[in-house]
Amino acid sequence: MTLPIALTCGEPAGIGPELAVSAWQALGKDVPFFLIGDPEHVPEGTPVMEISDPAEALTACEWMLPVLRHDFVGPRFPGLPDPAQAQGVVDVIARGVDLVQSGKALALCTAPIHKQALKEGAGFAFPGHTEYLAALAGVDQVVMMLASEQLRVVPATIHIPLKDVPETLTAAHLAETIRITHAAMIHDFGIAEPRLAVAGLNPHAGEGGKMGNEEILLITPVLEALRSEGFNLVGPMSADTMFHAAARTNYDVAIAMYHDQALIPIKTLDFDRGVNITLGLPFIRTSPDHGTALDIAGRGLANPSSMIEALKMAAKMAGSRTI
Repeated sequence: MTLPIALTCGEPAGIGPELAVSAWQALGKDVPFFLIGDPEHVPEGTPVMEISDPAEALTACEWMLPVLRHDFVGPRFPGLPDPAQAQGVVDVIARGVDLVQSGKALALCTAPIHKQALKEGAGFAFPGHTEYLAALAGVDQVVMMLASEQLRVVPATIHIPLKDVPETLTAAHLAETIRITHAAMIHDFGIAEPRLAVAGLNPHAGEGGKMGNEEILLITPVLEALRSEGFNLVGPMSADTMFHAAARTNYDVAIAMYHDQALIPIKTLDFDRGVNITLGLPFIRTSPDHGTALDIAGRGLANPSSMIEALKMAAKMAGSRTI
């Protein structure tokens, strides 16, 4: 690797700081990265090297956790978010994006944020990380992918009530989700001819209209149009038969219609090592697939597996990226 990965600190009161340490201990120089945050928030006893240039992390990470200093107001109190630190969390994300876009970091990996704390302390107006990153990058639509060694899955709609899914799931939105996913499979995962499996919205994919007609009126026409452009698509498929071991061998990524339809299978298959990836950005962004875990922060109980996999995934995607 010629550049290190930038890791944002996330919510200081959460498990982000301790996960950064655990990830560094596990990866060392194999996947060099640096933490953007306050060195005073790193767990006591951690060997830290403050860096002024991301490139310094390439050698420093063998012996110490490289930290690009970003001062926060006050100390870290595990489990107790401080509204005065909210703006610092937001600014660190923006700083990370700037470093990646300016070519000083290979990719961006983000530790979990506490959205309520950011809203109360910094007037954060975005639903979450993904939307803020899209705004910083000037991108209209991005796609969330959850990935592990066993499954890659994309929900076409994300954090909305189930009753709002049929209205939100327009033909244009579904088509763009599939396009972004297809392009990412080629450029970020190195799969020249990706196979995409698309779920239906209703049970049994509508069963010919008996259980809903979204498959007939919306999903199938979108898939047929994209197939005519050369996309390798199957579906709409019954979601209850898409995710068993044999079925997963027939596709490279699954497109689900709503949040739980996508997240239940991957969390069941690989709860601790799933990675959240944002597709459609002009840079690579990964994140562990969990929250701030305020209830266990500072107690040494946090499982670093997802953070480790997120950093490894960022490095792997960077190695595959063709544009």
